[in-house]
Amino acid sequence: MNGIPETARERILILDGAMGTMIQTQRPDEATYRGQRFAAHPPDLAGNNEILTLTQPDMIRDIHAAFLDAGADIVCTNTFSATRISQSDYGMEDVVAELNLESARIAREAAVAASTPHRPRWVAGAIGPTNRTASISPDVNDPGFRNVTFDDLASSYGEAARALVRGGVDLLLVETIFDTLNAKAALHAIQSLADEGLDMPPVMISGTITDRSGRTLTGQTPEAFWVSVSHARPFSVGLNCALGAAEMRPHIRALAGVADCLISAYPNAGLPNEMGGYDEQPEETAAHLREWAEAGLVNVVGGCCGTTPDHIRAIADAVEGVAPRKPAPRAERLRLSGLEMFEKSAGDAEAAA
Repeated sequence: MNGIPETARERILILDGAMGTMIQTQRPDEATYRGQRFAAHPPDLAGNNEILTLTQPDMIRDIHAAFLDAGADIVCTNTFSATRISQSDYGMEDVVAELNLESARIAREAAVAASTPHRPRWVAGAIGPTNRTASISPDVNDPGFRNVTFDDLASSYGEAARALVRGGVDLLLVETIFDTLNAKAALHAIQSLADEGLDMPPVMISGTITDRSGRTLTGQTPEAFWVSVSHARPFSVGLNCALGAAEMRPHIRALAGVADCLISAYPNAGLPNEMGGYDEQPEETAAHLREWAEAGLVNVVGGCCGTTPDHIRAIADAVEGVAPRKPAPRAERLRLSGLEMFEKSAGDAEAAA
């Protein structure tokens, strides 16, 4: 795994910031998204950030380089919505494999260019949640209806993951999980590729708490979320998006108390303002994450929506020299998950006997 576990035992790793935020600072228009290759493509492509990998590769490479220069150890591929399901909105299903392969290649080029013998850099293949949910009906009048199946999701995730691995990623990042059933489809797909003989990299899993209720969109607490995905034996589990650092802390603490793997956290730059922008300054985000680090809660930190290279530089400086969290011991007792975690204690076992 190219030294990532060893480095993670020595120090806190730095993940990059928001690809979408950086793309929008350049104000791309429809022509920019299309490039020459897709000039005649029928549907509009504006907003399809992933297609810029093929039409504006230098833009994406430069964004990776900026985050690496700011101190990121791990850069994420520009593939958050590079699945067949998500790309169907733009009629771009047929280029999904190419999108993932080229995104991995571009990120790898940037990481290699920034690496030194004493400071290697790595690439995480980003796999977003898609714009469908397997657990909730999109029709309020038909609670049992689903517009996607588990097999549809697994096939879509598998296609993306296969191309990312062939492109040379060091990790797979299943991120921004609002529906754990979607995530389980992704994990199933990844395991199926391993069963085919493909040399699969370790997996990072990152959920999202959608509001101050402290639950995912489909209702799970952080502890229940961990139990639901722990069978995958991930490299890390954590949270990203939706919340700023101040609001995310108690949920990271909850995960850190039960997970026997590394903990990742990459919050937004605060909560969005009335215009949908993010106002939290780099030093504010960094101060929060330093406190988390000093409290022994995290192993991998970075930024999500609204975070720039300045945020990543401030975060890297803030956690430098702070010891990484030591994972919780593996639970030697039954844990089950629904919306909340159920744990059978030793006392329960003795009483049953």
